Amino acid sequence: MKISFLSLLILPCILSYSQEAKWDSTFRPNSYSLKVEQFRGYPDSPGDIIFLGNSITAGTDWMELLGNTSVRNRGISGDITYGVLERLDEVTEGNPAKIFILIGINDIARNIPDSLILDNYKKIIKRIRHASPGTAVYFHNLLPVNNEFTPARNHFNKDEHVLFINEELAKICREEKVTLIDLYNPFKNAENKLDKKYTYDGLHLTHAGYLLWASLLKKYLN
Repeated sequence: MKISFLSLLILPCILSYSQEAKWDSTFRPNSYSLKVEQFRGYPDSPGDIIFLGNSITAGTDWMELLGNTSVRNRGISGDITYGVLERLDEVTEGNPAKIFILIGINDIARNIPDSLILDNYKKIIKRIRHASPGTAVYFHNLLPVNNEFTPARNHFNKDEHVLFINEELAKICREEKVTLIDLYNPFKNAENKLDKKYTYDGLHLTHAGYLLWASLLKKYLN
């Protein structure tokens, strides 16, 4: 089994961090129940293109941004991978054409071990394929963050976890034959932080950030 140099460098501190930090898989944001109820009340169509994730996904009108009336936003601010798994049946019940997923940064912020985040990625892929085998699955890797903003966030100063998750997610996508969309590299600056022209708080995106994201999606939507 091949282990990358990056993994050798950061794995010890990740294991130590994961063993010591407290975490809770049952956490759901305050708006979770309301948003899921709303989603369940909307009509489904086999032509739907779903954007699934947390506040970074929820932060734009994807239909307007992409100029595509088939696009549906299923982002919930503060959501984690466990929350996505809990509501995934709502996403798959209409047998959508495509699902674009970005999730995991809140898991890192809430100290959920990297191994469990990665296991949940595998579960998400498996459940989508079981419930809706005709759906094309696309995973985004995690965006960088920028700790130069105040107030400080729990998402900051955990860059080694973002890098590790992205490296391992790439392996999962290769093994599962899932398309991986790279957001990390296009959004980073020379210091490997989220470029300030794309964020207003070091985590969430500006309109310029969403425009860049949209440009990266064009070839997957045609």
